Amino acid sequence: MIDLFRFFKSRAKTEEKEKLKELLKEKYSYFQKVLNSNNHVLSLMADLEEKLSGEYLFDMHYIKTSVQSISEGVEDIIKNLNALSDGKYKVLEQVQREIYENIEKTLTSKIDIPVTDFVIPIEKLSKDSLTIAGGKIAHLAELKNNLNLPTPDGFVITSYAFIKFLENTQLRGKISEIINSIDINKIEEIERGSREIQELIINSQLPEEIENSIRTAYKELSEKTGKKCMVSVRSSAIHEDSDYSFAGQYSTYLNVPENLISHYYKKVVASLFNRRAIFYYKTKGFSENEMVMAVGVLRMVNARAGGVMYSKNPNNPDSNNIIINAVKGLGKLIVDGAVNAETYVISRKPELKLIEKIPSKQNIMLICKEEGDIEEITLPNGSDEFSLEEQEALALSKIAIQIENYYESPQDIEWVIDEDGSIFILQARPLRILEKKTESKVYLPTRIKDYNILLDRGITACKGVGYGKAFVLKTEDDLQNFPEGAVLVAKHTNPRYVIIMNKASAIVTDIGSPTGHMASLSREYNIPTLINTEIATKTIKDGQEITVDATNCIIYEGKVEELIEAYKKTKEPFKETLLFKTLERVLKLIVPLNLVDPTSEDFKPEKCKTYHDITRFCHEMVMYEMFTMWDRYDSEHHAVPLIAGIPIGILVLDIEGGLKEGIKKATPEDVYSIPLQAILRGMQSMQWPGPPPVDAKGFFEMVAHTVSIPEEQLMETAKKSFCIVTKNYVNFSIRLGYHFSMIEAYTGENINDNYIKFFFKGGGAALDRRLRRVNLITTILKKMAFRVMVKEDVIDALLTKYSIPEIEKRLEVLGKLTAYTKQLDMVLFNDAIAQMYTEDFIKKHIKDI
Repeated sequence: MIDLFRFFKSRAKTEEKEKLKELLKEKYSYFQKVLNSNNHVLSLMADLEEKLSGEYLFDMHYIKTSVQSISEGVEDIIKNLNALSDGKYKVLEQVQREIYENIEKTLTSKIDIPVTDFVIPIEKLSKDSLTIAGGKIAHLAELKNNLNLPTPDGFVITSYAFIKFLENTQLRGKISEIINSIDINKIEEIERGSREIQELIINSQLPEEIENSIRTAYKELSEKTGKKCMVSVRSSAIHEDSDYSFAGQYSTYLNVPENLISHYYKKVVASLFNRRAIFYYKTKGFSENEMVMAVGVLRMVNARAGGVMYSKNPNNPDSNNIIINAVKGLGKLIVDGAVNAETYVISRKPELKLIEKIPSKQNIMLICKEEGDIEEITLPNGSDEFSLEEQEALALSKIAIQIENYYESPQDIEWVIDEDGSIFILQARPLRILEKKTESKVYLPTRIKDYNILLDRGITACKGVGYGKAFVLKTEDDLQNFPEGAVLVAKHTNPRYVIIMNKASAIVTDIGSPTGHMASLSREYNIPTLINTEIATKTIKDGQEITVDATNCIIYEGKVEELIEAYKKTKEPFKETLLFKTLERVLKLIVPLNLVDPTSEDFKPEKCKTYHDITRFCHEMVMYEMFTMWDRYDSEHHAVPLIAGIPIGILVLDIEGGLKEGIKKATPEDVYSIPLQAILRGMQSMQWPGPPPVDAKGFFEMVAHTVSIPEEQLMETAKKSFCIVTKNYVNFSIRLGYHFSMIEAYTGENINDNYIKFFFKGGGAALDRRLRRVNLITTILKKMAFRVMVKEDVIDALLTKYSIPEIEKRLEVLGKLTAYTKQLDMVLFNDAIAQMYTEDFIKKHIKDI
């Protein structure tokens, strides 16, 4: 019966031991989860900050997913800290929620599209119709209805119609999924995603109610013009022709017959997701939810001449000249950069005056076909006849000034003149002007000696200097192989080149116009661009190192250091975008660290203003909780004794991987815990014969002081030292007589996790000797870079973020210091002796740290 009782008692103790071990193991797992989540969050924060350098390409989806990951990581940190501490820090949950809500407000840029008719005539629109009719058509309506300028009659298929189209066909979710799967740095992924989305849109059935609205609107347009007419079907996205021009990104179809309007409507909608448009709005900071496409349907003007005019010279705004580019026939050839346009320079002062005409020798033109669509015809021998009369150029200039005055900013205006000589304005948008440098003007030498000049011709589209290897473009598909820092050399200008503008150091073309879409994009991305060189693709070899001086229109062979230095500036083409500004605002709620000093009274949850504050607070608290947790559990009875050849009784409780399994007693060889191994090496390297020689006065002071020590404290001196370990962790409570010290340490692969906490208290000597001992230990700890706090005879020290070898070195020293300070207070009878012992220890044991 006795044996059976002993069996059940032993079994109960084993079960209790295992239960406690599992509990402590669970607590330790919370500790590790906090550390892991903390490192993950800090890594994500660093990655977001790195994007602000301007050297990396990213989009809004990257910001949103990164922020979401950070938020989830911070939630995990708080959850696991509360699990470890039994819910002590619940207030952090509310702090985190408030920060998250503020971030969400910053990231939310949803546009409210009003419920309207699916189709609205242009004369019923106003300047406030941006979310109804999109940027391009809203501005056109403003010119027509507010300024009474001549524009083609027509109607808009509204933004609301676009929303209903995607809702009825259930395309929005599919589009979002594809968009979010695209890596913006990979052209082939942009191409793939664009193709998939456009096929979805074009192959979808337009809702019947939208079809009927389009038919009714066209009938009313025909009645107004007195006959059935061809139309242009033009893009008018919400953000188009705004601060972000989206120049040339979307499709426009000319000379469309009635029966194909719906078909081309879907094609224009699909162009919202062509590859260059995807690249453009993702790098500018928009999300697909903001990309809404209204579509203008305008009476087609059978053009005798067409083109683009700038109300100011974008490269030289101080000249006060108006620049008009014109071609015979439809002006599409200009905006596409397919031909060299005629140029008319009109001076504003003292009166409007044509001061220069530059012919184009145009060899092709576009005309409207009677049955619909357009065709390209050849002009004989590169006709050098001008397409505009002087009075027409002056009339266009007056309109340019009128539009500029109305908007109070320079304008980029598309125009057309029909066979009867009537002028029509098709489009107006803000003109991007190169900003002046306010600090010191950059003077570029016009010619650099001792360098071979490959070309000295062309027109500046965007000033600047770029150097790199020439990438002579043969086909558009080759753009996906465009290397970082190269110079794009191409036959024509093309807005599709926007997808490499984050990589290009410069762009050079044979043909093109400074008023074309690509030139506008070059200025927006601040890429030095030289166009209309005529022979660049024939003169420059692929892979040849060249320096492009787009300001003086010269291309040198090789790298011209003097020129590059003369025009040295930080190239940050994306820093002025909505995307960067959004990232900056978001990071203000994530990255700044306000809780710098853990000893400050303000180091508390309520003072956390950013996610970084929360992670900092939690990291400090998780160490504190681990440091103080073990005393809550009666765990010494479940530990094994450690036989280490030192005069300290040590019990070790292994939570996970800290000791050899299945042992009843442990030797140093059985210890797998990295930090405990280091402490033991230090302890074992010291001699433990007893305390250093004592003076009689010190001995009697110790005995007298003992009388006043409470009984429970005397009981503590009889306890053995106790150690809780894992492979990477130790919490070592060391009792040496009346001294009590605790060493806690973690040694992981991530340097951010690694730390040592050291606590020291007690002693059986008079106060002055105890304080000398405290000063000795403090001096030594500070020598090892610990942050030390002292209150009377209590030391609380912390060291963080050192590599494993450096942590081990310091733990060895703490092991040595444990032996060194055993009853040391009895010999510290004056400051000189204390100083001597301090210097002796530093000299012998920490000279290499």
